[in-house]
Amino acid sequence: MSGYEAILWEVRDGVARVTINRPEQRNALNPQVQSELLDAFTRARSEDDVHVVVLTGAGDKAFCAGGDLGGIDPDSSPVSRHFARTTFTDLLRAMAGAGKPVLGAVNGHALAGGMGLAMACDIVVAVEDARFGLPEVDIGLWPMMITPVLVRALGPRKALELMLTGDRVDAAEAHRLGAVTRVVPRESFDATVDELASKLASRSPVVVKLGRDAFYAAQDMTFDASLHFLHSQFSVLLQCEDVAEGVTAWFQKRPPEWKGR
Repeated sequence: MSGYEAILWEVRDGVARVTINRPEQRNALNPQVQSELLDAFTRARSEDDVHVVVLTGAGDKAFCAGGDLGGIDPDSSPVSRHFARTTFTDLLRAMAGAGKPVLGAVNGHALAGGMGLAMACDIVVAVEDARFGLPEVDIGLWPMMITPVLVRALGPRKALELMLTGDRVDAAEAHRLGAVTRVVPRESFDATVDELASKLASRSPVVVKLGRDAFYAAQDMTFDASLHFLHSQFSVLLQCEDVAEGVTAWFQKRPPEWKGR
């Protein structure tokens, strides 16, 4: 149905569920996974029936254990491997530019690039026994490409500490740091994710897109520049039909009927 081999894709009631489907490899990121994830997020942006994306991993051990060290083609040249790695940076760009909320359902350990994927999500729900970490330094590597999302999620000092030490933190500590938005017991994990995804999908898609895009754009601006920018974006927002519908529905005490425009 999905046309993918390394991931699963399912759309139901406005929610696209994207699952890294390599449980025996702890959902490690080989080139095929990265390419298919990039396609999935590009697809989600363009499909009107998708209002929210849930990203998770298959099984109950790992959300994603990071890059697949055994997936490197030994016959490829250093230059070709350099350019091949742009697939992952393109994936991070696609997640940021999805135009729809991205909900990370961290059902197990999120390590190295897997932690980067989790931190690139807008909202992160994690099971109590999930652990987060950047072990690259232990084997003489460094989490270069995920640095921007780590800094945004954790702040520069904590991000750098985890990069330097390779230490892991549990879900409760990740929540305290602001990297995880909700921590739930495993028995209520699926229900919590489904309920939250359904709530996100019920919002006006055009309002969410404008608001989410403005939120991330303003983060890269100075305080004064962001105020000018957000002022202009609010004027754009007020031109949407869904704004008028939402206000009318509120006065009429009825659920709004979003048009997405």
